[in-house]
Amino acid sequence: MNLCMVGYGAIAEEHMKAFSKIDGVQPHVLVGRRQDPSAEFAGKWGFKHHTLDLHAALADDQVDAVAITSPNNQHVPQAQAALEAGKHVLLEIPIALCLDESLKVTELSRAVDKRLMICHTMRYMPGLIEVQRRVAEGRFHLYQFIACFGILRRDNTTMHGTPRSWTDNILWHHGAHLVDLALWTSGTTKPTNIDCRFGAPHPKQGVMDVSLTMTLDRGVLATITESYNISQWRWRALFIGHEDTLEFDAGTLYDGGGNVIQSHQSTLDLTDQDAEFINAIREQRDPAISGEEVLPTMRTLQVAQQCAERNDMTGN
Repeated sequence: MNLCMVGYGAIAEEHMKAFSKIDGVQPHVLVGRRQDPSAEFAGKWGFKHHTLDLHAALADDQVDAVAITSPNNQHVPQAQAALEAGKHVLLEIPIALCLDESLKVTELSRAVDKRLMICHTMRYMPGLIEVQRRVAEGRFHLYQFIACFGILRRDNTTMHGTPRSWTDNILWHHGAHLVDLALWTSGTTKPTNIDCRFGAPHPKQGVMDVSLTMTLDRGVLATITESYNISQWRWRALFIGHEDTLEFDAGTLYDGGGNVIQSHQSTLDLTDQDAEFINAIREQRDPAISGEEVLPTMRTLQVAQQCAERNDMTGN
């Protein structure tokens, strides 16, 4: 299966580590924004070609699948172009920066009958799979979900500390991870009582802090906090339940006594996720995380965005 990779940043590296472990996946063409880093990335991972022209790459009949790892605001036009060109698409989170465009991309994938998988990577973390399984089987009854994500982005750098040329969207990008985690682990599709507030904006990068609360099914309370001002990287989720309190800390799941339930796996390990995308193509079936699967998350984020804007205007 011939792969077109769009982007050469930090997450593209992680995808190539994953694809390199999957039999039969061939790096075919790399699409970048600048010539030198495109050539460097293509050479490192063995791509046959590299180009700055996405449409030229999509016109190549040898390309079977496209992995899109570009800046947030490029996801929709690039996904649409790839689907219209008859390619299967693995799309980095978020699918879009609003609900309407999320719907359009999802509907297009059905119209052209090509696989579309969204990279909600948290659904592939073993520790979080264990939490979701316990809830689904009725062995763990949630009272509260509390999640925190933070990374220092005051200088607008990547997760590896290198400068980036675009500005991230903390609500629609990292917020999508945490909202989806709350909905998925609790089995919720229509959260209620959604409230969202933005912190003081950065003069160049906009919103850097978010506080989001909502009520999940069965009255479960959910609290999500994110910051691009935090001094050190954080990624934690606390599941307070009747039977126990479970804590997911950067890839490891602990019980209330601090004992390891599920040993560490890097939150950047994309192997199982990317293998699912390839297998879905080969087996001519929907991938586990289709566009429709993430629409509840996108609807929640749309309400959160509107709520935060309304709170800003009223000063509440």
